[in-house]
Amino acid sequence: MANMRRWMILLVPFGLLLLAVGFSGGLIWAHRPTPTPTATITPTFTPSKTPTKTLIPSTTPSVTFTPPPTFTSTITLTPTVTYTPSITPTPTATPELRGRVSVQANCRYGPGSAYIYEWGLYPGNRVTVLGRNQEGTWVYVDPWTYMDYCWVKTEFLELTYDVSSVAQIRTLLPYTEFYWAPRNVRASRLGDEVMVNWDLISMSLDDNRGYLIEGWLCVDGQLRFTPLQFWTPPAILIDEPGCIEPSSARIYTAEKHGYSEWVAIAWPAHSTPTP
Repeated sequence: MANMRRWMILLVPFGLLLLAVGFSGGLIWAHRPTPTPTATITPTFTPSKTPTKTLIPSTTPSVTFTPPPTFTSTITLTPTVTYTPSITPTPTATPELRGRVSVQANCRYGPGSAYIYEWGLYPGNRVTVLGRNQEGTWVYVDPWTYMDYCWVKTEFLELTYDVSSVAQIRTLLPYTEFYWAPRNVRASRLGDEVMVNWDLISMSLDDNRGYLIEGWLCVDGQLRFTPLQFWTPPAILIDEPGCIEPSSARIYTAEKHGYSEWVAIAWPAHSTPTP
């Protein structure tokens, strides 16, 4: 008990000391400055930014650049398109020559009976004439019942115009690679007769269409285009003297699909009589 009293005597002064320190610390804390007044600066910035936005409407009046729509007056260039009517008369410049087949006829790859048959024409068939040969005895036509062009004898057609109104033309022959061109081609002359020989080309019976010779021969003082067909050599051609231009000829192998490459015939000249 004596010890407890001793401890109580010691603790009372120590507790009083703690109360004194706490009281003085509270007084010191009560006198500490508060930082709250400095935060009131932020509201003053917001009203100052809004008036500056009023500068944008002031720039809009200057965009009145649009008045130069005076460019629209230059669109008066469109009337110059009236160029087109001047082109329309040209199609009617040359009348189209048409015809009707009067007699059943063979339409061929060239202007002559020597050429391979291509298509059949029958009475009443309509054709458009595209060209003619030198004499106008054959015409190159576009049959209305066929998807290609071919040659037909003029005498088998009833034409709307004279055949001389169309141009003289030459056409290409269909080419074949199935057979060789004639070989060892040679020619000799006896007066006005020219004899042409060549080596036969082996062909099947179904394909064989013989040989075609296209000659430019002198007849009555004029050089005439003369196509001839031969099955075997020799071929005898009549070539007279008296033409300014020299005569010539070439030969093809003919089969049902077309013609081989042509071979030029070394044409013999007329012998000049010795005085």
